[in-house]
Amino acid sequence: MRNNLSFDASIENAFDFLQVQPDNSAQHLAVNSRNRPLHIVLVAPPYFDIPPVGYGGVEAVVATLADELVDQGHRVTLLGAGRAGTKATFIRVWDEVMTKRLGEPYPEIVNAMKAWQIIERLHAEDPIDVIHDHTFAGPGNAPAYRMLGIPTVVTVHGPVDPEMFEYYGSFDHSVRLVAISDRQRSLAPDLNWIGRVHNAIRPSEWPFRTEKLDYALFLGRYAPYKGPHLALEAAHAAGLRLVLAGKLNEPPEHEFFAKSITPLLTDTDEVFGEADATAKRHLLAGARCLLFPIRWEEPFGIVMIEAMVCGTPVIALRGGAVEEVVEHGVTGWICDDPSELPGFIARADEIDPHACRDRVERLFSTDLFAQGYEAAYRDAIRMAAERAGHTSVRVRLPGAGRVLSTRVPGGHA
Repeated sequence: MRNNLSFDASIENAFDFLQVQPDNSAQHLAVNSRNRPLHIVLVAPPYFDIPPVGYGGVEAVVATLADELVDQGHRVTLLGAGRAGTKATFIRVWDEVMTKRLGEPYPEIVNAMKAWQIIERLHAEDPIDVIHDHTFAGPGNAPAYRMLGIPTVVTVHGPVDPEMFEYYGSFDHSVRLVAISDRQRSLAPDLNWIGRVHNAIRPSEWPFRTEKLDYALFLGRYAPYKGPHLALEAAHAAGLRLVLAGKLNEPPEHEFFAKSITPLLTDTDEVFGEADATAKRHLLAGARCLLFPIRWEEPFGIVMIEAMVCGTPVIALRGGAVEEVVEHGVTGWICDDPSELPGFIARADEIDPHACRDRVERLFSTDLFAQGYEAAYRDAIRMAAERAGHTSVRVRLPGAGRVLSTRVPGGHA
């Protein structure tokens, strides 16, 4: 009993010698990260190859970002499924892409768990500066990454409707969000935004054509909010045949196609199917115009810059980021009502193909894209360091002749 009391008393007396000192190591790392190359981990969804062979907007963005960040001198590790297709160091989370299970909870949850295990091991071997997660379930790992001292950045690839607002608002406070358009950010100003970075493409990888063929093009998902039925009606009213290159593999897409597209098709229309990377370039370069009759708050619409870089004007309905991407009367026409579409289809030849490509080269090129994300990463690292609030606790035991020290978190990363 006396030995226990003596030990307790020693511990109690030890706190008389407690010294609490601020630990500036986190701030020191943040200062050093301002110019040095970063180790960035990109976490991609498990559904398509990176870059995608056909449909896969998020995967196309991730592939472009990975290559450009490597070209900028950063070390990039990419976690994904399927084949390796970028300049980044690729860690295969799944041997095969999970396209057929798109929309199911299993791939998302398991992908997040696998990503955490990989990142924990990787960080022990090769310290990571920032996680950039592009998945749905993955950001749930952010508190664990925060405990490792790694900030998490998440790109908001989709619209912020009420459900998604609740989703993004429930993230750990350390997660920093990147908007892909000013419009998207303005619709949810209370979220934890760190910046806005427009999507981008590499112009040199896209063909440019000034002589167009006699067809309009719809390229996107078969969904009512994408407006393929409006594209058909407008093209018919303008006397121009329509080529539809749409994604058609999920049950809702099949249902919409049968109900709203099939009855409108004529002998002059062409249902091309889902276009791969080569076919998409061919179709966009040859089209008289791209029809983009959206009926929702489109967060960006990368197909618009893909069309413009090929010298093809975009004829769109106003909504979402359309006004940020298309310059009315210069790179296309923006309509307020579907009834206006046929008239502007007839005026597609008034748009200079060179002006279309020039706008992409000036505003939506990959160098600006990478610079924007690099700035977001460094801001996230700096903010994490500033909020770390770590203290170094030094305890000198009486008579022991030695000092014990530990680090205790006193704030939030």
